[in-house]
Amino acid sequence: MTEKNPAVSAFKHIVWRCVPFEQLKLGELYALLKLRSAVFVVEQQCAFQDLDDADQVAHHLMAVDATHGVLAYTRLVPAGVKYAEASIGRVLTGPQARGMGMGHELMARSCEWLTLLWGAQPIRIGAQAHLQDFYHTHGFITVGEPYMEDGIPHVEMLRQPTSI
Repeated sequence: MTEKNPAVSAFKHIVWRCVPFEQLKLGELYALLKLRSAVFVVEQQCAFQDLDDADQVAHHLMAVDATHGVLAYTRLVPAGVKYAEASIGRVLTGPQARGMGMGHELMARSCEWLTLLWGAQPIRIGAQAHLQDFYHTHGFITVGEPYMEDGIPHVEMLRQPTSI
């Protein structure tokens, strides 16, 4: 797995967990849904249906610090649920962990975990258009035309399989 990023050393006790829905602890589920709501609904001022029935078939990757709670999170979804390809969604870094490289570590670990779970395969994401350069650094290429989703410009991006 990815080496610990020295840029996030401000958090002394980060634990990375990747678990299927049924193995989430109640407190973890509450914390990650609270953070998803804080970022996607409140911060981005976007009213949308976050709970879309994909959580139950997904694996949930999170960075948790004993003092600060959930710092970063993604939802890993198998092929055939959101897209024909496997996907990574609900990508977020909490406000307290931004600007420290946590987002890059999160995406690297997300791609690694997805490959460990379901094998090397293409990964498709629906990315906010302004984050294309960020995702390009993780091997994603833009495919298709921009589209609006919940009032925010998005693009689909695809990452071809790699071995880890």
